[in-house]
Amino acid sequence: MTRREALLSLATLSAGAVLRSRTIFAAEPRKSRIRFPVAGDFGTGNTDQLSIGNQMFAAHQGNPFDFAIAAGDNIYPNGSGRYFAKNFEQPFSRLLKDRVPFHAVLGNHDVREGRQDQCRYPLFNMGGRNYYTIHQGDGLLDVFMLDSTDCDVAQLGWLERELKESTARWKLAVLHHPLYSSGKKHGSDLGLRRKLEPLFVRYGVSAVFSGHDHIYERTMPQQGVQYFVTGAGGDLYRGDVNLKSPFRAASYDQDNHFMLIEVEHDQIAFQAVTETGKVVDSGAIQHAVES
Repeated sequence: MTRREALLSLATLSAGAVLRSRTIFAAEPRKSRIRFPVAGDFGTGNTDQLSIGNQMFAAHQGNPFDFAIAAGDNIYPNGSGRYFAKNFEQPFSRLLKDRVPFHAVLGNHDVREGRQDQCRYPLFNMGGRNYYTIHQGDGLLDVFMLDSTDCDVAQLGWLERELKESTARWKLAVLHHPLYSSGKKHGSDLGLRRKLEPLFVRYGVSAVFSGHDHIYERTMPQQGVQYFVTGAGGDLYRGDVNLKSPFRAASYDQDNHFMLIEVEHDQIAFQAVTETGKVVDSGAIQHAVES
């Protein structure tokens, strides 16, 4: 038995009853569509994370995911590999058993002890790297997976080269710390905003997904870029949204959630889905009209 087979064997442990909801996207598979969930700050191993895992699997059963994205703080209390089975493999065992590949970025908890553990963990598909690109759909989508815990000159140079060379119709970015957040606990990371926002704008990134604040938020587009905070995959900061924030378009801080994304040629559809299957926000990002 290979190491990966052994890890996947661990993932077959029971994850509880699947919660179904008619509010999640209807099944209508198309070759031109890429479908995936995004969840951040889930790695608690608690019942809320289990419920999120069940809801994600229900959505996958209706219309299979191409992959899944972990937006950091994948493992609590720190990122050490000794917590992988309880805080990742068991809550997401049904998706792992069905061969849904997860792609992760690092959060502040992950790097306390587990930076290398997570970068080398086969089920996070990081390939030993703390930043990398996911290519999907033969030029339909590139996803730039960033390390916001150590956004140094080398990473910024790599990102600019990757963005400049990308010919994908859609460009998305994922990092743990949000450039824009109405969360009271942490809020916007202004240092990262100064470093990254000019690159996102210059090279046509359409949307950016982050965690860190344990809430859901969709901002008003900032210089043409749509920002999301999706940081309540296992731990919620109830009542943490600053409702007077000048850039908040939609938010939710009353339950745990994940995001469901569908990328097509002309649009990216999104939903925020709670652990009970309720859709608390939805919409679509339209592709810019070509001249």
